[in-house]
Amino acid sequence: MTDTQTQELELQANDIRMSIIKMLTEAKSGHTAGPLGMTDIFTALYFNLMKHDPKNPDWDERDRLILSNGHIVPVRYATMAHAGYFPLEELSTLRKFGSRLQGHPERHALPGIENTSGPLGTGLGQAAGIGLGLKMDGKSNRVYCLMGDGELNCGNIWESAMFAGHHNVNNVTAVVDRNNIQINGFTNDVMDLEDLRGKWESFGWHVIEVDGHNIPAFVDAVHQAHAIQEKPTCIIAHTIPGKGIKEIENIPVWHGKPPSAEEEPRFLAELEAHRTKIKNQA
Repeated sequence: MTDTQTQELELQANDIRMSIIKMLTEAKSGHTAGPLGMTDIFTALYFNLMKHDPKNPDWDERDRLILSNGHIVPVRYATMAHAGYFPLEELSTLRKFGSRLQGHPERHALPGIENTSGPLGTGLGQAAGIGLGLKMDGKSNRVYCLMGDGELNCGNIWESAMFAGHHNVNNVTAVVDRNNIQINGFTNDVMDLEDLRGKWESFGWHVIEVDGHNIPAFVDAVHQAHAIQEKPTCIIAHTIPGKGIKEIENIPVWHGKPPSAEEEPRFLAELEAHRTKIKNQA
């Protein structure tokens, strides 16, 4: 990636974070930390890596993005709106009655959403099944499955990991948001996940660890995953929950807490200042 491409993606990610703050404040409900932490990864996927067409969401040649931890869906909605799937103004309807943008994504409600998710632990099985089906049909589409680290407490994640490893579903790239928090506190206090890399490797996966806020590094990791033919790949992306808003970063209570009307202007001002900083780096 060139410096110009990197700057454009960083600016895009910053704008998406601003949209997340606005929509959550308007909704008075929803998750803040995870969406802000995963914004750089969603930006890289939608604006650099994935084959997709906002004007034709069911395009047969599209890549599939399966969101397993559906509660972070504000980042997906915001990214999709910025990518042109629907008007930005619709983001203000998050979690409202009759809205297409519910607190957990519903596949038939919004074109471009590949799976309905709410119960944790189901996404990897869906991704592995889709990936195997695409391989059986001789298709070259890629499948990306995004998961939270706290979600790895669910046993069906590991059943799906074993299935994908056994069947060499090498068109699937799993991305674990390793942000170290979940609803009850820090992940390793709730249920120790380490040796996380070793666990995935033992199920027959190639593993790459990366800084989830370094967009060029994440893009490079995905390209590496595409080059691995003998097994599926898991990218462990180390992220900061609440990234971009210093006073909420790494604080577990923000897992499921929206900004207040009083906090919104302060948070947006911090992101606006960061936008200026990015532009001045040119």
